[in-house]
Amino acid sequence: MPAQVLIVEDEQAICDMVCLALSQAGYGCRPAADAQEAQRRIVEDGLPDLILLDWMLPGVSGIDYARKLRQDKLTRDIPIVMLTARTQEEDKIRGLDTGADDYITKPFSTRELIARIKALLRRTAPQTAETPVEVRGLVLDPVTHRVQADRQKVDLGPMEFKLLHFFMTHPERVHSRERILDSVWGANVYVEERTVDVHIRRLRKALTPSGHEGLIQTVRGAGYRLSAQD
Repeated sequence: MPAQVLIVEDEQAICDMVCLALSQAGYGCRPAADAQEAQRRIVEDGLPDLILLDWMLPGVSGIDYARKLRQDKLTRDIPIVMLTARTQEEDKIRGLDTGADDYITKPFSTRELIARIKALLRRTAPQTAETPVEVRGLVLDPVTHRVQADRQKVDLGPMEFKLLHFFMTHPERVHSRERILDSVWGANVYVEERTVDVHIRRLRKALTPSGHEGLIQTVRGAGYRLSAQD
């Protein structure tokens, strides 16, 4: 699934331009005209991978909304790019201090914006990047949705693919079932934690013919970990 970008912008022409550029670059675009609509979209559509946030919004300002996002447990880790016509250094510092990860002034080049988005997602959300990932002969290509083990095709269901992608982009870390559910299924999707166990078993079964089932380790009392070490 392509990275989803929530753009909070009340100027329709800018919103349409950015959504077109995002679509052409392979990203999903979720437009919102103000903070209230943005919050509703997060609740209804799930967490985005990145937020483009205009400073000057009707009602709640972009600065105040960024502060709210950073204070909320569910949204505090979502990267934010602030869009604004303010060019003063003091404004940029204020935006970054509030919680924005990057800052781009209007008017801006859509090519530069897309480049900034790609760079930010590579740093903060590696599972959304388009670069293939490899662990001990197991290669996952997020663009073609193909997985190979020692050059042999591995058939995975959609959820097992997402689960494997998450583990391969976050190796050696122990992830609780709650963390896995939030990251793979989405924070606003309510399923039982044992659902993770079911899909872990399916993933291991698919990796067994190539001998890679041992990559996914159970950490008793804590969750699961992908070990890249032999």
